Amino acid sequence: MRLRHLTVPVTALVVAAALTACAPGDDSASDGVIRIVASTNVYGDIARAVAGDDAEITSIIHDAAQDPHEYEADARDALAISRADIVIVNGGGYDEFMNTLLDAQNSAAVVIDAVQLSGLDPDADVHDHGDGEEHADEHADEHADDQTPDDHADHDHGEFNEHVWYHFGTMGAVADELAEQLEVLDAGKADAFRDNALAFNQGVQQLVARASDIAAEHGGAGVAITEPVPLYLLQAAGLENRTPPEFSEAVEEGTDAPALVLEATIALVRDGSVALLAYNEQTVGPQTEQVLAAAEDAELPVVSFSELLPDGEDYLAWMGANLDAVETALG
Repeated sequence: MRLRHLTVPVTALVVAAALTACAPGDDSASDGVIRIVASTNVYGDIARAVAGDDAEITSIIHDAAQDPHEYEADARDALAISRADIVIVNGGGYDEFMNTLLDAQNSAAVVIDAVQLSGLDPDADVHDHGDGEEHADEHADEHADDQTPDDHADHDHGEFNEHVWYHFGTMGAVADELAEQLEVLDAGKADAFRDNALAFNQGVQQLVARASDIAAEHGGAGVAITEPVPLYLLQAAGLENRTPPEFSEAVEEGTDAPALVLEATIALVRDGSVALLAYNEQTVGPQTEQVLAAAEDAELPVVSFSELLPDGEDYLAWMGANLDAVETALG
């Protein structure tokens, strides 16, 4: 059984090992190197886009073959957190293990929390690990129009969708906030950081425009999902989630949906009422495989999505490819 959120047991052994590695004499804090730690390679790539070669970047979960739901932190992760100047998290409970690591290391790093920057979660609370949070409202306002209006709602069935890396405007806000925090650490390279964030945001705007074009042609088309992971992107493209909420919620929580709910979901992908099935390829089980098989039998287009950045791709290219796949599926 898989849990939806990235939960990680940080043992006393891990913490002790990291503290030993950071024993007196370690001059990592004074060597002039800016260190950024991201919870996943999605945020690590955005950090690379903004910081360029002027920071050492570590993505704790970095391989699409890794199962984020079963990932366990090790001494190397704890050491990276203990040395970090900036930490980027998704937030919203998705990567709560990062807060555990930060607390265990008593980290003074500035934390950039994407969910808090998004302004999408009305119940988001501030986890105080630095002054990165104070700019959240400012950047959320700056990027408020970087997605279609419906995308600022919780996902279709009323529960907050924490997968904000599929919300383009939020990723623009993360880039801007990161540029500001890097400027604090290295004012001499402020122009470069700002230019890099601007270039990234121009790419984000191209994604927004592409999604709007799809919405103009296919807006209102129904889709089925196995999980809410890509919903922000699908909503930006004007598509409507018609999946029984009990099904996607059960998959998200790593449990089985009731038999009648599974039957309704299978019927949905067979009866022609949806244009595609959005399939999370990183969290699968017998029920999602049944839905996938039913979609393939009905010749319903299937678009696969992942939670981690595929090898060899950057964030903007990855999201562009996702939009390409959706557009192709819609015909």
